[in-house]
Amino acid sequence: MKRILLALALLAPALAGAQDLRHPWTLRECLDWALEHNLTVKQSELNVTQQEIQTNTAENSWLPNLSGSVNESLNFGRGLTADNTYTSANTTSTGFSIGGSMNLFDGLATPNNIALSRLNLEAATADLERARDDIRVAVAKAYVQVLYDYEIVDVAHKQIELDDAQVARLEAMAANGKAAQADVSQQKATRAQSGVTLVQAENNLRLALLDLGQLLDFSSSEGFSIERPVVEVDEILLDLPERIFADAVEVRPAIRAEEIRLKGRERSLKIAQAAQYPSLNLSGGVGTNYYTTSNAAFPQDKFFDQLSHNFSPYIGISLSVPIFTKFQTRNNIRIARLNQDLQQIQLDKARQSLHKEIQQAWNNAVAAQAKYHSSAEASTAAEDAFRLVQAKYENGKASITEFNESRNRLLKTESDRVQATYEYLFQSRLLDFYRGSALEL
Repeated sequence: MKRILLALALLAPALAGAQDLRHPWTLRECLDWALEHNLTVKQSELNVTQQEIQTNTAENSWLPNLSGSVNESLNFGRGLTADNTYTSANTTSTGFSIGGSMNLFDGLATPNNIALSRLNLEAATADLERARDDIRVAVAKAYVQVLYDYEIVDVAHKQIELDDAQVARLEAMAANGKAAQADVSQQKATRAQSGVTLVQAENNLRLALLDLGQLLDFSSSEGFSIERPVVEVDEILLDLPERIFADAVEVRPAIRAEEIRLKGRERSLKIAQAAQYPSLNLSGGVGTNYYTTSNAAFPQDKFFDQLSHNFSPYIGISLSVPIFTKFQTRNNIRIARLNQDLQQIQLDKARQSLHKEIQQAWNNAVAAQAKYHSSAEASTAAEDAFRLVQAKYENGKASITEFNESRNRLLKTESDRVQATYEYLFQSRLLDFYRGSALEL
């Protein structure tokens, strides 16, 4: 019993972080799990933490530095004594000092470096949110694909139910001599083909669940399933892509990160320009020494007396004026300006990419909306037509071929309706997401 308890105690941390696949997962659960366990998101979080440390280092660069030192020297032969004269004797010298310095002015390089570090932290935070958004979109897309495959499996089951009913009906009619055995065989072949369709649909569903599980970084997707919410496609009026882009460019973290980096390039230029200006530095400290000599002719004070007598504080201020730096400062300024231009191009590319994504999503949404309406109408018409053909077939006024053709048209229109429903649902939600809304079904 003790061994079992010990094993459970050792496994508890691992079990605490394991996924619970005993219940169907909602989209919200999938998103929360992915944001917590995705490796790209974790990497971005570490980048933010790293930048926080670097920002703290930059903010503390205003503070003076302080250091202490102790040195010991031994001189053999002629050496310097405590009264600053030379004698032919072995001498020792022990020194203690503590000193510090503080930057008073460096061409505003320090405040600009602090501002640059804070901007880098903001950019890293925006990159983290962009990584989270990317995983949100990927998970939502995979989740909708699973929902679609669930629906297709349902359609395949419905197809088999219709085939089973017709096989049973024809077998009963054949037993009474009211149907040919060829019709029974033909319907059984149709039933077998429907079984193949079901197997393929179930395999597609398993693959879709596997893809979603891999996005969530599950150690195993065995037993994984998702909740099938009641999907209601809101009849929304899609806004123009330019208006969507105007809203998205203000809130998308990918754009915000590049805008922040452009501000950072401006600070980097100011840091490079700061090297053209003089720098002013304040320094100060205290020191003391203790001497001993092997020459008895020279009297020696006691240890603490010497430390007291030799105590010497100092303070100094230094001004450094750059005169010629082998064109290094000039070239650094040139490079900083080039980096600023490159970052502007990077920002323009990010905006261009976002505009392209929104246009594609808008076109897909418009096409899906039209397909949704047409497929819904086609499905209704196909269902009415199938009922008529089914009634005719059961009354002997339609052939089995006509019945199967009508059934196939019905199932095809239902599949198209399901696909259009989820495509329209995802694309319309994606456009809302670009504007800052949460991804929800």
